[in-house]
This record gives sequence, C-alpha cells and structure tokens, in this order.
Amino acid sequence: MSTIVRIQDKGQVTIPTRLRTQAGLAKGDLVEAAFVRGRIILTPKVAIDKSRVPTADEYTPSQRRAIDRGIAQSMKEYRQGRGIGPFSSHQEFIAALQQKPAPRSRTSKRPQR
Repeated sequence: MSTIVRIQDKGQVTIPTRLRTQAGLAKGDLVEAAFVRGRIILTPKVAIDKSRVPTADEYTPSQRRAIDRGIAQSMKEYRQGRGIGPFSSHQEFIAALQQKPAPRSRTSKRPQR
C-alpha cells in the first residue's frame, strides 16, 4: 500500500509512522536516497564509526597473535569436519543451530584468557 506525502521546504519529506515501523527506522537512522528508473528509493543504512573499529593493521601485536590463534584453531576444527553447512534452506540452518553440540574430548585444552 502506498502513501502520498507532501514535500516541505528544503525538500523535506515526512515518512509516515507505519512505513518507518515496517522499515525498522527510528529517529537519527540513516537512509540512502537513489533515483532509479523514475523513482526515488530510500534504503536503510548502518553507519560504522571507523574511529571505534580497528582495522587489521591497528591491532597490537599481542591482539594480532590472539586473533591468528583463533583463526588457526577454527581452521583446524573445520578440517576435522567439525564445521556445519552449507544449508539449502534457513530451516536447515536453524535446525543445525538448535542441535546439541558434540561433547569435547577430555584432552582438549580450554583457551587461556
């Protein structure tokens, strides 16, 4: 169902509450505006504050070693067949998530913190 809205001063448009709720939009959220085939399309976007998310070269050497250990452990488990997937549907994915995990062997060590 479409809704007609009026363009205000400076091109401002109010998105009706029903549509904001359906799109999951709240005050302060960002949307991307694009003109596609004669239509104006608004797409919700998530902004990431790059000052709070370190890039690969911004980790300390000890953090990088910990990350690399975790990746190596994950790859080892994957090669041992302990990974799951791929899935042909989301139902298969959900069912796999809800399965009880296999017990760990007594010889495996817990990661130190």
